[in-house]
Amino acid sequence: MELNILWFWIIAAMFIGYFVLDGFDFGVGMSLPFLGKDDTDRRVLINTIGPVWDLNETWVIVAGASLFAAFPEWYATMFSGFYLALLLILLALIARGVSFEYRHQRPELKWKKSFDTMIVVGSAVPALLWGVAFGNVVRGVPLDADFNYIGSFFDLLNPYALLAGLTTLLLFFTHGVIFVSTKTEGDIRVRARSLAIKSGLVTIVVAASFLVWTTLAYGTLASGILAAVAAVALITAYLANLRGNERTAFGLMAVTIGFAVLTLFASLFPDVMPASNDVANSLTIENASSTPYTLQVMSWTALIAAPVILGYQGWTYWVFRKRIGRSHIEAAVH
Repeated sequence: MELNILWFWIIAAMFIGYFVLDGFDFGVGMSLPFLGKDDTDRRVLINTIGPVWDLNETWVIVAGASLFAAFPEWYATMFSGFYLALLLILLALIARGVSFEYRHQRPELKWKKSFDTMIVVGSAVPALLWGVAFGNVVRGVPLDADFNYIGSFFDLLNPYALLAGLTTLLLFFTHGVIFVSTKTEGDIRVRARSLAIKSGLVTIVVAASFLVWTTLAYGTLASGILAAVAAVALITAYLANLRGNERTAFGLMAVTIGFAVLTLFASLFPDVMPASNDVANSLTIENASSTPYTLQVMSWTALIAAPVILGYQGWTYWVFRKRIGRSHIEAAVH
């Protein structure tokens, strides 16, 4: 396999890691209005991701840096053409991170509610806009001969991309609520499982619609098979949650998101940014990649660094694997 093709799939794997890990972070943040009856409940919810949210978020930094180094033309076109959308994602992530660190700095309820709102918005905006961005990448955007995006921001808000955004929003929400049920105990665990059952039905309908549209309009045989696996995993996750097998459901939601991302990348291949106005202007794996030497250096670096990063992240999750509940928060207060 040529190195540029290898790095196309490595970047796909990085975005899978990001969407699976930061995806449930987004879901937990969006669940605050639904599961947080009072401040203690909201503290429980935030504490489920407190030790890992910033580690999960680093995946997007690594993915972006790898995209810049391996496919500079792709990076330049996407980050310039989608500048406003990506800026909104960045601002939302900053607001969310600040809220996690500052909501507990003062005891006033108004202070905490303000930061809770920032957590909800800072989780929902990226969950929606990442889907919109990838939907547009798969659908194709107008590019000139120099691979510059020549559309407007509102051109990105087309029906297919908006459905993609709604799909990621609902997938992450359900993924996060199931995560809450795996990490909490008592009443909040029961309510999280019940909410996941309700949101899961809506997620199945919306995600199935998006996967069918993707397969029929932009897909290949390979992407169709991957989409089918994602759909089966999502339905099985719903059934597992229905039976009370929360950890199995959470694992299957991760499989769903992973295969959904693979579906998008398989639909793209061998393009990385199709031009909707003229096929000749499309960015491909060949014309968007760095030199073979650059990709070779990156490959050796990844081979050394990846086991260390994955090992550290796995160890972090193991250390903070225990469930938490209201009693832990109340005990800490007193």
